[in-house]
Amino acid sequence: MTGPGGARDRNPPRRGGELPSVEGSASGNLAGLFDDMDGDGPADRDDHMDDRVHRGSGRGRCRAGRRALGWLLILVLIGLLAAGVWYGTRELLGLNYADYAGPGEDDVIVEVAEGDSVAAIAATLEEADVVASSRAFVSAGGDTEAVRSIRPGYYVMQTRMSGADAVEAITAEDARVGDLQIRGGTKLDDVTQPDETVTHGVYSLLSHASCVELNGDSTCVDPDELRAVAAEADLTELGVPEWLAEPASEAEPERRLEGLVMPGVYSVKPGWDAERLLSEVLTVSASKLEASELVNSEEITGYEPYEVLTIASLIEHEAVENDFGRVSRVIYNRLADDMRLEMDSTINYVLERPEVRTNEEDRARPGPYNTYRNTGLPPTPISAPSMEALQAAIHPAEGSWMFFVKCEDNGLSCFADSYDEHRENVRDAQARGVY
Repeated sequence: MTGPGGARDRNPPRRGGELPSVEGSASGNLAGLFDDMDGDGPADRDDHMDDRVHRGSGRGRCRAGRRALGWLLILVLIGLLAAGVWYGTRELLGLNYADYAGPGEDDVIVEVAEGDSVAAIAATLEEADVVASSRAFVSAGGDTEAVRSIRPGYYVMQTRMSGADAVEAITAEDARVGDLQIRGGTKLDDVTQPDETVTHGVYSLLSHASCVELNGDSTCVDPDELRAVAAEADLTELGVPEWLAEPASEAEPERRLEGLVMPGVYSVKPGWDAERLLSEVLTVSASKLEASELVNSEEITGYEPYEVLTIASLIEHEAVENDFGRVSRVIYNRLADDMRLEMDSTINYVLERPEVRTNEEDRARPGPYNTYRNTGLPPTPISAPSMEALQAAIHPAEGSWMFFVKCEDNGLSCFADSYDEHRENVRDAQARGVY
């Protein structure tokens, strides 16, 4: 731009916002610039710069703190998610469960019912406070053959056991209690054999099954307690079917239950009293008898069910199973002809020391069970007949035999229609040392 003199203006006006040139006036130098920025003189410039540095340093620390806090929150969230996944997975897989520590505290009896699964057994143990949770038991041994093979019955366990200890305890050989096995031919009372061995009767076997020690106390029920209940109780209330209870009630008190406890395996709970123990075995026996043909046996045999039961008990003692049907026929043939049965088994029934073969003195003793002196059947069964003997009593073999004698080492008998034929069979058996 040219001035009035035609010369170029050496200091043209500044455009808005331009910084003053260093070559300009004092107001355009750097000192003035700083003075304009903070309003202080040159002496305050260092302090001003220090303030800016301090303010910048504080903001940096805040940003760094916020970043650290953010990372911490992220790590916490990751941890929580991982814990949730871990817990959920264990819950889904059944790995989360309560469990006691140690072998247990107080004795307790638990029952494994017929058909119980492993899960059902575990639930029973949890309910009885044997284990803290059913999962503790299942996880400790639910897949083992020993656990899957647990039989129905009663088991002595302890409260507050670990799952592993509970598995070990219930699968131990002696854990199951209350077992009772009645075999065919078992009598109510013990029998001392000629060789001095004792064959235990129903009362002794039931007493033994009732015995266990729980927390230092015995649960045993004495055989005499069982006899007292059997002699006095209403038989139908004990579980005997009415069609058997009526004739059985007419027997001597100590023989009322003879033949009414059927052979088989029973499970009784130690701690039950005498009445409950008898009721258990008689109720189960009644169900067996009512499921048999004995109820309607009079229509088949012409004899009342209680008499057929008595016949079955004689068959049990007089023959081996292969001969049951023929011995049954001999009994019916003799009864039909009003002949004495002449069976050693009935005489031995009332003897303290029975012999396989009775002697003349034994056969001469009076009494209702002496079939050498009396005609007809004895007043009661003489033992518990097996189902095989019972079936033979209901369905005897066809034949005209009137006699039989053991003639083989395996127990088989020879049968005869006439006394002369029978005597020949006896002589032959004696000659061979069998009879």
